[in-house]
Amino acid sequence: MEKRYYPYEDFLADTKDLTKQIDWKFDSIIAIARGGMSLAHLLGEYYNIREVYSINTIGYEDTTKLASVKVFNIPELNESKSVLIVDDIVDSGDTLVEVLKVLRQMYPTVIFKTASLFYKKSARIAPDWYVREADKWIDFFWSVDLNRKI
Repeated sequence: MEKRYYPYEDFLADTKDLTKQIDWKFDSIIAIARGGMSLAHLLGEYYNIREVYSINTIGYEDTTKLASVKVFNIPELNESKSVLIVDDIVDSGDTLVEVLKVLRQMYPTVIFKTASLFYKKSARIAPDWYVREADKWIDFFWSVDLNRKI
C-alpha cells in the first residue's frame, strides 16, 4: 500500500486553511477519536470554544477496514445547538455516516456539520468542509513520529 507522510507543518497550514473555509457559527466541537482529536483541540483554541468533546469509533484494525463501525463514548449535548464534528480523514465515509446517525437520533434538535483535513471522493459522504483530497494512505505525524527510531 502506497503511503504519504503528513507532517505537523502541513497539519498547521491545513488547519488554518480549514478555518478560512468554515463559514458557520457553532457552539461545540466533537472530535472523532482518535484522528480528529488534534484538529478539534486546535479549532477549540482558535474559536475560543471550551465545549470540545470526543466520540469513539472503531472501524479499522491497523490498516484493515472492519465489517462495521462501532460508536461509543457519546458526549452529552443537551446544551448544544450547533456542533462541528471533525476527523482527520473521511476515507470510506462509513465512520462519519454512523456517527451522524447516532448523534442525530440522540439529539434531533441539534444541527451537525462536518469538517476534515482529508477526503476521498469515493466516500459515501462528503464533509461540509475539507482541505485536501486523499489518493493514498495518510501516515499522520501523530501516528508515526513517536515510534520513529532516532
